[in-house]
Amino acid sequence: RHLVFPLLEFLQERQLYPDEQILKAKIELLNKTNMVDYAMDIHKSLYRTDDVPQDMVDRRVEVVARLKALEDAAAPLVTFLQNPNAVQELRADKQYNLQMLNDRYQIGPDQIEALYQYAKFQFECGNYSGAADYLYQYRALCTNSERSLSALWGKLAAEILMQNWDIALEELNRLKEIIDSKSFSSPLNQVQSRIWLMHWSLFIFFNHDNGRTQIIDLFNQDKYLNAIQTSAPHLLRYLATAFIVNKRRRPQFKEFIKVIQQDQCSYKDPITEFLACVYVNYEFDGAQKKMKECEEVILNDPFLGKRVEEGNFSTVPLKDEFLENARLFIFETYCRIHQRIDMGVLFEKLNLNYEEGERWIVNLIRNSKLDAKIDSKTGTVIMEPNRPNVYEQLIDHTKALQGRTYKLVGQLLEHAQAQPAR
Repeated sequence: RHLVFPLLEFLQERQLYPDEQILKAKIELLNKTNMVDYAMDIHKSLYRTDDVPQDMVDRRVEVVARLKALEDAAAPLVTFLQNPNAVQELRADKQYNLQMLNDRYQIGPDQIEALYQYAKFQFECGNYSGAADYLYQYRALCTNSERSLSALWGKLAAEILMQNWDIALEELNRLKEIIDSKSFSSPLNQVQSRIWLMHWSLFIFFNHDNGRTQIIDLFNQDKYLNAIQTSAPHLLRYLATAFIVNKRRRPQFKEFIKVIQQDQCSYKDPITEFLACVYVNYEFDGAQKKMKECEEVILNDPFLGKRVEEGNFSTVPLKDEFLENARLFIFETYCRIHQRIDMGVLFEKLNLNYEEGERWIVNLIRNSKLDAKIDSKTGTVIMEPNRPNVYEQLIDHTKALQGRTYKLVGQLLEHAQAQPAR
């Protein structure tokens, strides 16, 4: 629920909806949390008054009382954790820690459970820093795997909301390992966990330095891609965007185009339609129109539209990177099916005027080392045939066999291990 607030903030900044609607949505969301003071402030701003409803006042009294009770219950363990000398006594062995805490400090399971409840309540109050610290310490003592997993979800959410992208990525990878290795009560629960993980990861991947590579590594794995196709096809937008803006063209891209082609009937948006126009239908005029729609989609998407922030790693908006690479996609594909290209026609398809287009294509040929030349007299680009030899084709077609073999062996081993359990 708390992760919705950054999305509402983005919508408010973009002024996509009237302020009154956004503020009402925030209050409705806040009413299901313990962030009572924040809700009061928004109520005053929305209705231009210093008075707040009595139920908000009563709710604040209730929250403060509950926070004090939880603080008292967790106090013995919090005091211990705030003592550096005492913390040094802890070891990697959780059972030893529990015995030591009980024997020396009279801290038992009730106090450890109280720390979890206190951390969760702190999160609900919007104190994400305190919640993250307590949840981290709780996981070091917790012996209940389900409770520990819940605490890890909370820790991840807190790091995302504090915009600690490096730490959040570490927690995301830790959570992924648990989800992939854990024995769930049903396969559906495991798929649901993967879908939640991918949704939360969008906050990280479009803010982290290496995010555009990491999102491909995660979303394009078979188990995660299957979850997207069956239950969350809208996530294809973000994987498609990552492939387009990623400077390193990956072998998986060809396979991803097949996914786009398969899912055209069940899901489409301007970004996936752009790829379909270029690589499936070869509709270059359609691709040009989709580029304009893609620009609008990126600007208004809470994850894609707010990529550049003060102090962030990139000074180029994602929109600009996307359009530049989209033009390159059109050009490369167009060149593969034409030997002589009229620059005027090409620039029209790329939505560039002649002067901009000529400069762009000269830089592209120089930087990409394309085997092409410009004939200024006829205003054409002449592509030299570049056919890979038979050995290169053989390597290209067989390089994925090792990975597929490992995957098949892994599936067979899983099946063999599952047989005795049945």
